[in-house]
Amino acid sequence: MLKHNTYFEGKVQSISFERNGRKATAGVIDAGEFHFGTGPPERMTVISGELLALLPGETTWRAFPAGTTFEVHAESGFDVRAAAPAAYLCEFL
Repeated sequence: MLKHNTYFEGKVQSISFERNGRKATAGVIDAGEFHFGTGPPERMTVISGELLALLPGETTWRAFPAGTTFEVHAESGFDVRAAAPAAYLCEFL
């Protein structure tokens, strides 16, 4: 079953789904800066555009262009910045 999620006054939208017993979301982040908390560990793959991410324990923003991935530990959080809309796939590990 698909579920539509909207965050940050519509600036982040995603569709959640399950594939091969694993939960994931595919979505779009509009231009801006956003903080996400994590429950289970997450793997974020940038599908289109570019995201800058500030990962847990780091002090420097890192660029993740389309085709790149970053992982975030469980029960933590991360910040992302987008200069223009960017699409992503988030897999819950």
